[in-house]
Amino acid sequence: MAKKELIGYRDIIQAIKKRDCAPVYILMGEEAYYIDLIVDNFEHHYLDEADKDFNYNMFYGNDADVDYVVAAAQQFPVMSDRKLVILKEAQSMNRAKSELEKFAPYVSRPNMSTVFVIAYKGEKLNATSKLLKAAKESGAVVFESKSPYENKLPAYIKDYCQQQKVGIDDKAVSMLADYVGLPLSKLFGEISKLISVRKDKSARITCEDIEKNIGISKDYNNFELINALAVKDYPKAITIVRHFADSPKANPTPVTTGLLFNFFSNLLIAHYMADKSESALREHLGLRSIDQMKNMQNALRCYSAGQTVKAIRYLREFDTRSKGVGSLMNEYDLLAETIFKFFT
Repeated sequence: MAKKELIGYRDIIQAIKKRDCAPVYILMGEEAYYIDLIVDNFEHHYLDEADKDFNYNMFYGNDADVDYVVAAAQQFPVMSDRKLVILKEAQSMNRAKSELEKFAPYVSRPNMSTVFVIAYKGEKLNATSKLLKAAKESGAVVFESKSPYENKLPAYIKDYCQQQKVGIDDKAVSMLADYVGLPLSKLFGEISKLISVRKDKSARITCEDIEKNIGISKDYNNFELINALAVKDYPKAITIVRHFADSPKANPTPVTTGLLFNFFSNLLIAHYMADKSESALREHLGLRSIDQMKNMQNALRCYSAGQTVKAIRYLREFDTRSKGVGSLMNEYDLLAETIFKFFT
């Protein structure tokens, strides 16, 4: 039987492929990607195809009856030593949290020949619920699929590409993180599309691939805007903002504001660090790429701590005014005005 501590999605998938699973898995959380990934592995790897007709039951929350699901889980396998029962989209059950409590008695004493999987997407279940208490007592595996912080997306992108055995340029990582973003299902779907259309399967994913297949400009994007601001290249920065104004749907200002605010906030922290070495900056600011490090080092030379504080203040003013508070100007004109203030 699988050990209780196997709560990472990779650990669960490894256990599935080894067919060494716990009798109950409760999958919950905001990020649907990993829940779907685990369920997909159960469906394709836990049972032999010949055993699925009699030993696999799949239910959907919107029409699932608790008693019927429990009865299916309690049945013993037919001409096999294992059975699989999956309740998908449990969050769509009528009064879902209340209904899920009814599974607690079964989870307390599960059929050891059955693997019963509950997939509940959205907010996590309360740790004090009868279901999770029963899971804790019986050694069931409870997996929480958390939505990652946006500043961690580059690491998720690189990890996914590594799993797919494909390389990716740092700038391409930043473009995907900035313009595609969450949820992971959408982000990884776009990467899968980039991989599938590449003729040379050994090549890396580049900015040109993204521009051609996803429609994100490799020259006019938030990554290039930060590059320009870091070295105080005003003509380039304004050219990028004007391009944003021509393609507002592809370049929403809230995304730009968030990224610039994060950059200058990190810059302010860097100014007051006693140790400004690459290793210290990387550790304290979470800089993952060579370009991020280069931008931070350039900005430390080009902006004083006082100028950085003013830049943050200008961004806050822009955020307020772009929402129509105290200004009737177009948001991209306001952004250009804000960029101008950085240089004056």
